[in-house]
Amino acid sequence: MSELHKALGDISSIRRQVAQSTQFRGYGPATLAATSAIAMLAAAAQSHWLPNPADHLWVYLRIWLTTAIVSAALTGAQMYTRTRRIHSGLSDEMIRMAVEQFLPAAGAGFLITYVLVHYAASVLWILPGLWQVIFSLGVFSSCRFLPRPMAVAGAWYMLTGLVCLTLDGKRAFEPWTMGLAFGIGQLLVAGILFFSSREDSDED
Repeated sequence: MSELHKALGDISSIRRQVAQSTQFRGYGPATLAATSAIAMLAAAAQSHWLPNPADHLWVYLRIWLTTAIVSAALTGAQMYTRTRRIHSGLSDEMIRMAVEQFLPAAGAGFLITYVLVHYAASVLWILPGLWQVIFSLGVFSSCRFLPRPMAVAGAWYMLTGLVCLTLDGKRAFEPWTMGLAFGIGQLLVAGILFFSSREDSDED
């Protein structure tokens, strides 16, 4: 029985090593382009129904947290089905690896938001910039198993986040600070994945 457990452990280790050396193709360009549209729609909704977000911070937070949850759910569901189809036997390892790479950034974003909302409401204007910087760290962390140009998307989110942090209080809540950052950023990610997949197909 011990030899059986050792053999199963060796197989699991080999599968993990193969997964770590394989480019992850579970993110679909069309789905990520859809999250870009969702971000732009959220910005348009904020512009129309929330002209003074600094005076209604809870509404502002609900708009963008709902946007993040919807986008994450859409991406996650599509990632699961696409990974099962493309990576087949390695799908569990590939999904686990993708989640492990992005989870620390997502967790940090949630915890920072919670702490600022409950204990430092006077500096909530830094949240849009912090969200973008944290998201960029998640992208950079994932770059090792994604196409190399994905670092450009990470740099985009880092740049937009730092720009947001230079704005004063009310301007940081303007719709474009989130809408353009994530709208253009997710479209950039979708484009990188689309053209990378075409190059892989041409090579094959």
